[in-house]
Amino acid sequence: MAAPTIAILTYGSRGDVQPLVALGVGLRRAGYGVRLAAPARFQALAQGHQLDFVALPGDLEQLSRALGDEAGQRPVQQMWVIMRHALALARETMQQFGVAVQGADLIVHSFLTSNAGHQLAHALGIPDLAVQLFPFFVPYHTFPNVALLQPDLGPWRNRASHHVANQIYHLSNRLSYHWLRRRVPTLGPARPAWPQPGLTTPLLLAYSPLVVGPTPASAPLARAIGFLHLPAEAEAYTPPPQLAAFLEAGPPPIFVGFGSMASRHAPRMATLLLEGLGRNGQRVIVQRGWAGIATDALPAWAHAIDEVPHAWLFPRMAAVIHHGGAGTTAAALCAGVPSWVIPFTADQPFWGRRTHQLGVGPAPAPVAHVDQHALAVALSHFSAPATQRRAAQVGAALRAEQGLAAAVGVVGTML
Repeated sequence: MAAPTIAILTYGSRGDVQPLVALGVGLRRAGYGVRLAAPARFQALAQGHQLDFVALPGDLEQLSRALGDEAGQRPVQQMWVIMRHALALARETMQQFGVAVQGADLIVHSFLTSNAGHQLAHALGIPDLAVQLFPFFVPYHTFPNVALLQPDLGPWRNRASHHVANQIYHLSNRLSYHWLRRRVPTLGPARPAWPQPGLTTPLLLAYSPLVVGPTPASAPLARAIGFLHLPAEAEAYTPPPQLAAFLEAGPPPIFVGFGSMASRHAPRMATLLLEGLGRNGQRVIVQRGWAGIATDALPAWAHAIDEVPHAWLFPRMAAVIHHGGAGTTAAALCAGVPSWVIPFTADQPFWGRRTHQLGVGPAPAPVAHVDQHALAVALSHFSAPATQRRAAQVGAALRAEQGLAAAVGVVGTML
């Protein structure tokens, strides 16, 4: 009998895609057939881990720039930017999804693909599983929905904010699906019972309950399993000679990078931070990222990099300054070093607050509030023994979690 085939549908930046690649690797090693549908720029990442790949369309850097510069931390604008991007690509994306799910026995989907994945599974008569990298679909009472900037509204308002955000999400998806179906009639009608991941669709929360808190009992099908990491990613990496030499030439540097944020604010932030860190005698690793941060003529105490596995790099840092994407936050926390989040948009302020509440770094500072005083406060946190001890404790606890094994086990119960 042939092994079951699992189709994984995901969309977004590397932080959105890499955890699903990790899941695909875990499933492949467990004997399943795996086909991953993700943005075309991640083809090498997927095929480098022996996963069948279906390329999805779209300019992710354009989406990132619109979220960071046009929407910022305003939830309604964020939703509009995402819908505008998705609708322009909807017909081609659904065609590629159709290729990805051919012969599948199970569909796994993440935030931006949850509606499409669920509808396809219903049409094919096969089960589906939602994997989410941040707490959106689950009605926590300890904090409001990640789309809101407030850290706490009180238990019942917090819970209500999750329900309201879920309904807005589902309404926008329903409208988008009906818009697409008028252009592609073969899609068929939307599923009558509107999907509620965690309530009617099994939901894996690919983050740690140590970071976010226990899963509410009101979502019985939701399970927090811990972060999903590529197996042995750090062990398989060999750094370029220049990077290895820089790390060996002095004390651990501070990492500065904003990853997939192509925002116009990222280069300004990097320049400000580099100048301040240099005046404080700090060595720095700066990542160019999607913003293409200029790194010409860096001083001897700074070194520029492109893509380097965070699992390898971050444990070698004195601290990490980043944008607060879910994937980067997970890597920074697991590394066991202090970190500071400078959020641009989406769920990034939430991860910044959780990082601070865990005691591993200063409070997040929105882009407009970052100055030399804010940097001085961050540096005082980085050097505090209590922060360093707490970061090490949190990192050790997170590294002990077995999120990937748990996810593979859940899939096994569904086939």
